Amino acid sequence: MSTFKVEGNIVNITKRNIFFGEVEVESGRIKSITKIAEQQEGSGFIIPGFIDSHVHIESSMLIPSEFARLAVVHGTVATVSDPHEIANVCGMEGVEFMIENGNTVPFKFNFGAPSCVPATVFETAGAELNHTDVQKLLERPEIKYLSEMMNFPGVLYKDEEVLKKIAAAHKLGKPVDGHAPGLRGDAVQKYINAGISTDHECFTAEEALDKLQRGMKILIREGSAAKNFEALIDLLNDWPEMMMFCSDDKHPDSLVENHINEICARAVKKGIDVFNVLKAACINPILHYKLEVGALQVNDSADFIVIEDLQNFKVKQTYIDGVLLAENGKVIGNWIKHVEDKESVNHFDCNLKKEEDFIYPFSGQKEIPAIEALDGQLITNKLFVVPKVENGNIISDIENDVLKMVVVNRYHDAPIAVSFVKNFGLKTGAIASSVAHDSHNIIAVGADDKSICEAVNLVIQETGGVVALGNGKEEVLGLPVAGLMSNENGYKVAESYTSIDQFAKDLGSTLLAPFMTLSFMALLVIPHLKLSDKGLFDGDEFKFV
Repeated sequence: MSTFKVEGNIVNITKRNIFFGEVEVESGRIKSITKIAEQQEGSGFIIPGFIDSHVHIESSMLIPSEFARLAVVHGTVATVSDPHEIANVCGMEGVEFMIENGNTVPFKFNFGAPSCVPATVFETAGAELNHTDVQKLLERPEIKYLSEMMNFPGVLYKDEEVLKKIAAAHKLGKPVDGHAPGLRGDAVQKYINAGISTDHECFTAEEALDKLQRGMKILIREGSAAKNFEALIDLLNDWPEMMMFCSDDKHPDSLVENHINEICARAVKKGIDVFNVLKAACINPILHYKLEVGALQVNDSADFIVIEDLQNFKVKQTYIDGVLLAENGKVIGNWIKHVEDKESVNHFDCNLKKEEDFIYPFSGQKEIPAIEALDGQLITNKLFVVPKVENGNIISDIENDVLKMVVVNRYHDAPIAVSFVKNFGLKTGAIASSVAHDSHNIIAVGADDKSICEAVNLVIQETGGVVALGNGKEEVLGLPVAGLMSNENGYKVAESYTSIDQFAKDLGSTLLAPFMTLSFMALLVIPHLKLSDKGLFDGDEFKFV
């Protein structure tokens, strides 16, 4: 039996005290925690590992094993992961791939059963999971919860299929995650009464407070696109048992930089009590989702981290099940197995497109509806703009930053949906991606039809990827796993993504994360205006424009 001891200032979050002592580990579990003296300066701090309480691993563009490589160095030991993205592309086979690949590494992935595949009937997805499929998943011990119930109209109007999925989770004693952006008052009460216990979509403190007062747990989200930390963090001191931290969607370049550790540092700088911060980051997810993750108590699995201080949360060591997996920003040991292309999954079946496929004929309208993308938000605004017309067709209006945006069905050949979007800022060229929530058809925005067509065709040739082209140059990051993830080393993927992201900005984009923002322009369940492969969609009215 392997036994070792780690010394430092031990933080007992539940008892809200700190003392200098040693943690003794035997066979992957904590055998004893011994106090030696009062807190000592310069000795580092031992705390439970961080947990991302809601994340789509697929958004990192990394398979689970590679996500783990990047996350452990930041002290993350576990995630509550919704494999909803890959399920929308590959169905049960996709969920199976995530679980199996996650099991190849010692990191603690806790997957949910996706509740909304497809997310809506207003788009073409690659698969469907009905209540029987969902029940089968929920019966598996490694599936910890029912993933975010995005179909809140289905809950409110008592859709039979939706209610059966929720009932299956309740019957098995597994929590149900929510997704209810902007839902307030009686409507949110109805949603909560259906047995939905969390929400990660609040974008104002008033909305979050309304939900907290009704008994709903609120996740403070700080991802690559949606950032709600500033709006919500001040609620944590008053509601320390009811809040958690999550990233939801974290791109690879961002994951190289930081993870939940950075949210903790920012919260402490804001004057939030450190024990409340650690409760949200380390303890509340374990209690809510009944995770098999250690909370730095005797007999727990030895999932803990050593950090320099309780201000910056710089991680020195990460232990999972008593194994040192990362030290001083580097992964220790060779625990990540490369996944060959033939071991991965995908669903891609459409032919190359022609420039004329992207034409939008002018029919005399004085104004056309356009999507206004908002930097750092998933919600969009609905605008009406004067169209720019050339040779009888409406084209991108570069001067006013109203660009043509398209969604191309990736599962079979179909007519292309065309609309217009403001705030992407491209002056030339185009960007395209097969990451387009939630059905992951191909989405592209560009300064002219030729560039848009070329960018879309590059994605098709790669059977998935992100593409930027313009000024006589092109960059492609291939995503062969479901058109969502690369199977390459996570750091290499992050480097490629950083380069292509910068290239999009060189083409004129003013957005903080152009590809992340683009990927949400097809997310119909977030208001106000979005584009699916079937057309322009009003998220407030829940119908096509």
